[in-house]
Amino acid sequence: MRPSADQLRARAEAASAALPALMLSAERLAAALVPGAHGQRRAGMGEDFWQYRPATTGDTARSIDWRRSARSDAQFVRDREAQVAQSAAIWVSAAAGMDYTGGTDRPGKRDRADLLALALAMALLAGGERVALAGQPPRPGRLQAERMAQTLVARPALDRDEDAPPAEALRPGQRVILFDDFLGDPQPVLDYLSRAAGLGVQGVLMQILDPDEDGFPWRGAVLFRSASGALRHDTRDAAGLRTAYLARLAERREVLSRAAATAGWHFGMHDTGAPPSQALLWLWSVLEG
Repeated sequence: MRPSADQLRARAEAASAALPALMLSAERLAAALVPGAHGQRRAGMGEDFWQYRPATTGDTARSIDWRRSARSDAQFVRDREAQVAQSAAIWVSAAAGMDYTGGTDRPGKRDRADLLALALAMALLAGGERVALAGQPPRPGRLQAERMAQTLVARPALDRDEDAPPAEALRPGQRVILFDDFLGDPQPVLDYLSRAAGLGVQGVLMQILDPDEDGFPWRGAVLFRSASGALRHDTRDAAGLRTAYLARLAERREVLSRAAATAGWHFGMHDTGAPPSQALLWLWSVLEG
C-alpha cells in the first residue's frame, strides 16, 4: 500500500533533517548570502555588495556612498550584485517497474524516489527557491511542499514499462532533477538531455534501484518478467546470467553518465537498501556545489 500524503511528508521531513545543519548553512552561504538568490557577477538589483566604482554622469546623489567617498577626493557608488531566484523542476518516473521491491524490509523504488524528491524540494523551498514537479509552475513557500506531496501520492502507476520526463516543460535557466531506474530504452533520456543542454538547463539524473537489481542474487530456475508483463524470460540457470547482466548494467550507467556530463548534468546512483540521507546529501552537494 502506498503511503498517504501526510505519511510521505512526515518521512520527507525526517529525511531532510538528516542534512547536517552546518553543511546546509555552509552550502547555502557559499551559493549566496540571500538564500535562493544566486549572484550573476554583474551590477544590478540585489542586496549583496559587489564593488565600489567611481560615480559617473547619471548617478544620483542618493546612489553615492558618502562614507567611502569621504576617504578620497572622488565620489563612489556602491554597486550591488544582480541576483536571480532559482527555480527547480523535479520529475519522478511512474513506470510500472518503479513499484518493484525485492524484500519486505525495504521500500519500493517509487516510494524511495517520492521521499527523496519531496525532501529535496523542502530543502530548496526552505532556502527561498521556487520548486515544482515537472510540468507544473514553480512556486515558493512551505505550502508548495504540501501540493507536491499530494500530487506524488495521487499519481497512479502506469501500466507500461516506460516513462519519460516532459521535454516540452523545459525552461531556460532552470534546474531539473530526474528520478528513475533508467532500465528502459535510454534514447528518450538522451534526447531530453540534448534538448536541456540546448536551453542551458542543468540538472541531475538519479538512478534508483532495488539491491536485487543492483546485485542480481538469483540462482536456479527463475522466471523474469517486467512489471507490465510485456517482457518475459524463463531460465533454469539464473546465476549463469549474472555476469552478462552486470556488464549490461555497467554499460547503461556509463552511457547515462557520459551523456549527463556532456550536457553539464550529474549522474548519481542509489539503492533502496541504503539510507535515503546518503542520496539526499549527494543531491544537495551537486546542486549547490
